[in-house]
Amino acid sequence: MPHIHLDNDLPGIVGLFLYRPETARPMSELAEVLLRGPGTLERGERELIAAYVSGLNECAFCAGSHSAFAAAQLDGGADLVDRTRRDPATAPVSDKLKTLLAIAGSVWEGGRHVRPEQIDAARDHGATDLEIHDTVLIAAAFCMFNRYVDGLAALTPTDPAAYTAMADAIVNLGYMHIFPEPDLQS
Repeated sequence: MPHIHLDNDLPGIVGLFLYRPETARPMSELAEVLLRGPGTLERGERELIAAYVSGLNECAFCAGSHSAFAAAQLDGGADLVDRTRRDPATAPVSDKLKTLLAIAGSVWEGGRHVRPEQIDAARDHGATDLEIHDTVLIAAAFCMFNRYVDGLAALTPTDPAAYTAMADAIVNLGYMHIFPEPDLQS
């Protein structure tokens, strides 16, 4: 049960966004740009970074939903996502993505934990400055999103099918089409 009365029974961040749509819009825009906007990392790879950090934060809703979103967009599906979340260093992903996941893990520990040698390794494996930037921002943003969801004890489905059902809408429509427009007239 959520810590506050939301006037809805929608799960996770969706219920929180419906409760406070004027804060939902900028947060949704950030997710849209980071996870679906133009970039050289595949959308599924960006979702995988979000899922990985959410797992480190033990945020069941965000880890479950972004794992499903990544699985829907990556060859290898849920098995690849599970293996990567368990141990990115041995996962069957590119060396570039492994180095970016290591950076994301360091951001999760604290921004100052990112070391110059991690940045060098990412560059050595072909990561661009934009990809490094976006990885750091995805990791930082998901630490915030995870704390928002768990800090208010948002409803969290336990059935993985609930997350798979959300994946189709996110993959096809994006984040801005899922969350409500604010009613600033009230």
